[in-house]
Amino acid sequence: MKTYFLALSLVCLFFQHVSAQEVLNLDKTEDANLGALESLSWIAGYWKGTGLGGECDELWLPAVDNNMIGTFRFSMDGKVIFTEFMNIVEENGRLYLKLKHFNRDLSGWEEKEKWTEFKFIKAEGQTAYFNGLTFHREGDKMVLRLALTQNGQRTIEEFVYYKTSL
Repeated sequence: MKTYFLALSLVCLFFQHVSAQEVLNLDKTEDANLGALESLSWIAGYWKGTGLGGECDELWLPAVDNNMIGTFRFSMDGKVIFTEFMNIVEENGRLYLKLKHFNRDLSGWEEKEKWTEFKFIKAEGQTAYFNGLTFHREGDKMVLRLALTQNGQRTIEEFVYYKTSL
């Protein structure tokens, strides 16, 4: 029995480590890597699912003029908690995902001229790695993994979406 619990603990640690590795990070001084917005066209569409202990919706429009615009809505018990306006932008051949958070009354979290930014690292098929954020699509399912740090502790939050129609 003792061996069983030891083996189970090792398996859990292994999978926790593998999951954490699926979110890559750049050094603070590193710039975004080169990338083409067209390589992320598979993100476009309406996605509905769960994350952060509630319901999530994400809508991504096809790219126009080196910008791929998206919106995110987080709700619990049918009540909107916060939203995001997102933009994957190609600047000088480099990709950045920039976003702003808003409370339900549209008051912003970031300062007027500031945003949260995820620098592009690489794309492999239908997986896109940004600094601290990974998108992975398989068919009509897309999983986002987001690295969060609170009180010095890093955790990975997982959002599981399914493509649906509006």
